[in-house]
Amino acid sequence: MKVALPVVGWLSAIAIGMSAMLPAHAQSNVAKNESIYTYKGADRDQRLLQEARREGTLTWYTSMAPTESGPMAQAFEKKYGIKVEVWRAVSEKVVQRAITEGRARRHAFDVVETNGPELEILARENLLSAFHSPYFSDLPSFAVPSHGMWAADRMSVYGVAFNTNVVKREDMPKTYEGFLDPKWKGKLGVEATDSDWMAAMLKAMGNERGTSFMRKLADMRPDIRKGHILLAELVSAGEVPVALTTYQSNAQTLKRKGGPIEWVAVEPIIVRPQAVGVAKNAPHPHAALLFADFILSPDGQGLLESMGRSPVSTKISSEFSARKYTMIDPAVVLDEAEKWEKAWDGLFVKK
Repeated sequence: MKVALPVVGWLSAIAIGMSAMLPAHAQSNVAKNESIYTYKGADRDQRLLQEARREGTLTWYTSMAPTESGPMAQAFEKKYGIKVEVWRAVSEKVVQRAITEGRARRHAFDVVETNGPELEILARENLLSAFHSPYFSDLPSFAVPSHGMWAADRMSVYGVAFNTNVVKREDMPKTYEGFLDPKWKGKLGVEATDSDWMAAMLKAMGNERGTSFMRKLADMRPDIRKGHILLAELVSAGEVPVALTTYQSNAQTLKRKGGPIEWVAVEPIIVRPQAVGVAKNAPHPHAALLFADFILSPDGQGLLESMGRSPVSTKISSEFSARKYTMIDPAVVLDEAEKWEKAWDGLFVKK
């Protein structure tokens, strides 16, 4: 889900330097957690497991679908005997709840996993802590930002979904520019808030070529629908024959339920990172770090792949392991949100 401008504005308005307002005992707890998160001694794993089991539980905030967050929590509990309390909502609500609790100094969550830009917001709000995991070495360079406060664990891959009762797979163009053919007019749909997709497309295609493509696509008058899940559902229902900005996972979920929907990756392939972070004021810091380790480990990454998601780890073979793609930069999404939303709305939403 894209970070909407009203949310970004609201978050900026409440940036109040929380760490400076913390009482001495809370600052001491933060320092203790940071020492746990960054420890790299030879006995790290043994100490981490021992103390995590002593804590016995952790609270996980996530936007991961229940069909995936449930099995992930259960697999962790089975392996380590540590209870996972899951609170699940859309990414925007995950951010709002974490910040509201932080302002009230009610530190409830230990781990958070959601969209990369939302993790970047929480990092800028000083709610996350830099952490180390031995599984960072399995991740590509884009997966861990320089501040180290989150790590990408999976990817939401943009692509084209189509209704198999209306469109044949062999008719699918290999590139997005192929959809500018007049025969596709009246058959296309895009999600209403995908300005960051447009920004990444221009990066991948080059500004001149990308701008020309977007203008011509806007002239095709695609159907504009808000919500990636809704857009995929409309494709499956046949109301929107072809959707150009559909997450692979949404299409696969509907296909597994028997829907007449297929999904294809079209060049240039645009990918949005999903990421995991540990709370600066986590009540259960050892369990939090152990759970982050688990999600990034071959066990957690393999589980994501088995559920039809695209893991980030280079240790797990997936559909996109050997393919070239452009990764959306969460920091750029936040820093340039106004610019790209204005351009996107001018082309697609306000026409």
